[in-house]
Amino acid sequence: MGMLLDILSTAAMLFIVTAGLMMIFGVMKIVNFAHGAIITLGSYASFVVTRLGFDPWLALPFAVVVGAVVGMGVERLIVRPLYKRPLDAILATWGLGIVIGQLITIAFGREVQFVDSPVQGALSFFGTEYSAYRLLLIPIALLLCGALMALLNGTRFGVKTRAVIMNEDLAKGLGIHAERIRFITFALGAGLGALAGALVTPLSSVDPNMGLPWLISAFMLVMVSGHSMLSLLLTCTVFGAAQVLVSSYASPVLGGITIAVLAALTLRIRPKGFSHD
Repeated sequence: MGMLLDILSTAAMLFIVTAGLMMIFGVMKIVNFAHGAIITLGSYASFVVTRLGFDPWLALPFAVVVGAVVGMGVERLIVRPLYKRPLDAILATWGLGIVIGQLITIAFGREVQFVDSPVQGALSFFGTEYSAYRLLLIPIALLLCGALMALLNGTRFGVKTRAVIMNEDLAKGLGIHAERIRFITFALGAGLGALAGALVTPLSSVDPNMGLPWLISAFMLVMVSGHSMLSLLLTCTVFGAAQVLVSSYASPVLGGITIAVLAALTLRIRPKGFSHD
């Protein structure tokens, strides 16, 4: 049972971290390589809230606001002129991630910090004692997946978003403001990235480079998943299970590269991943 809970909680963390990147890639066809730095921003937002003595749960909305505001600025100033040049956008967001990392280092130093979990202790689950906070991440990931699917499939914003994804020129001809859709999507994706940082922080340390390993995993998962949230959830579950099994039965070092190796093999067999396009 402990192994199953490890797999489910790992899959939940992977989905939470990757959802924001998937939002941006699905609509804009741009991989935001500043996503790792935005995850780090969310972690430090959580650190600031708890260090000031506020309720740790307040870190979540605060992180979303910080990420969304940063995302708005990044989209307007850096990404918007590069829509037609995705390679340049990748390089620009990668450079921006480095800049954000340096600014964080200047503000907070290089020291490793820790944030208290908003939920302490363990719960007994079918006779297995397990971290209550890790268990909480599982329903959070499912709720997040359901909310994003409802947003993209059941709202006017979602209809307009799909129109922009399928045929931007036709969407503009129908009066859809594609630039506004992209702006909102990028801000939402950045807000989700910062939220992810705040959610995973109690399970790890906080430092200026903590978002980089998550960025690598998220990038691989997005490439394999196409742009379906349900596909992303299933991919996170399968790849997360593989990571946990390899870490448990082989070594944590090999477990750390499992997602990258599996993603490379999957893309070798299916160059478009699990996309139905």
